[in-house]
Amino acid sequence: MARVARQVTNSNQFNSKIPLKTNRFPLLLAAFNIVLISLTVTGCNPTTNGSEANTRQTYFTPADTGVQTGGVTVIPIKTPKGTFNVWTKRIGNNPKIKVLILHGGPGVNHDPYECFENFLPKEGIEFIYYDQLGAGNSDRPTDKSLWVLPRFVEEVEQVRMALGLNKDNFYLYGQSWGGILGIEYALKYGQNIKGLIISNMMSSAPAYSQYATDVLAKQMDPKVLAEIKTLEAKGDFTNPRYMELLLPNFYEKHICRFPTAQWPEPVNRGLAKLNQEQYVTMQGPSEFGMAGDANLKNWDRTKDLPKITVPTLVIGATYDTMDPKHMAMMARQVKNGTFLLCTKGSHLAMYDDQQTYFTGLISFLKKGN
Repeated sequence: MARVARQVTNSNQFNSKIPLKTNRFPLLLAAFNIVLISLTVTGCNPTTNGSEANTRQTYFTPADTGVQTGGVTVIPIKTPKGTFNVWTKRIGNNPKIKVLILHGGPGVNHDPYECFENFLPKEGIEFIYYDQLGAGNSDRPTDKSLWVLPRFVEEVEQVRMALGLNKDNFYLYGQSWGGILGIEYALKYGQNIKGLIISNMMSSAPAYSQYATDVLAKQMDPKVLAEIKTLEAKGDFTNPRYMELLLPNFYEKHICRFPTAQWPEPVNRGLAKLNQEQYVTMQGPSEFGMAGDANLKNWDRTKDLPKITVPTLVIGATYDTMDPKHMAMMARQVKNGTFLLCTKGSHLAMYDDQQTYFTGLISFLKKGN
């Protein structure tokens, strides 16, 4: 292009010396360039552009033609204690990839997973927020008998059916407690899912608690650990001092590796809405292992992992509350497993090691699609 420009410039330098009727080269060259540009714009790779446009159009197509609600669907859930409503919200539309997010806690909600909106939509991946019964925008019954694992599995199955998810498109993503729920669902209803993602959760609650005691606790200042143990021995979990000790010495190191004053807003918003009764009933008083009368503290599905046959991604992190070596083992034990290690991340690696986390997650979801 530089050479052509010089030719035009040199021609113009002699315009005054050349008769007008013979000075046709610049005009012909300009006309040729216009035609060439037009052909380039209209004729360049039409199949690819059309395909991309169609994919984009499909992604933003509403699920139905009725009154639009921004993707929100409220689903009635039948339980032994009556029927309650749970809240879901669909982001995008992809007939081959629909990811149902099982949030952590128990008792948190979808808020901490809002960072997915910065990564999945631009890849054309549909995902669905879902506040489990007792959490977030869903109903909050107070009967503790509802906070048991088998009932939650049946709840997920009712949500799946209501949303029309099936083995041709249904990817089940579970993070932390959601990973426990995802494993249980896959063991009972594996025929309904296309793929499984277990994020930041070990397959054994006793092993998780043992890791907290044998490895993570020993990384603490001995005086801090002694004070934490004293409060736990007294059952004084509501004492403000308990969290004052855990936040800088445990949560900032193993839950989300930022100072708590800098934790992402969706994380803080989600934790502020925590259903404390549900959390304590199932998990115990804190993330420092499962303790007290937590009804999940004896949960262990390690021996059953080979029964999970669908493609499975297990995501671990170097600084997680969960043992990354255990999670690597899980990926080997399932029939078709892949392990992703977030070397800079912790329990919320989707925030403190985002590039590794979402690059690996997106690659898994798009494989074969």
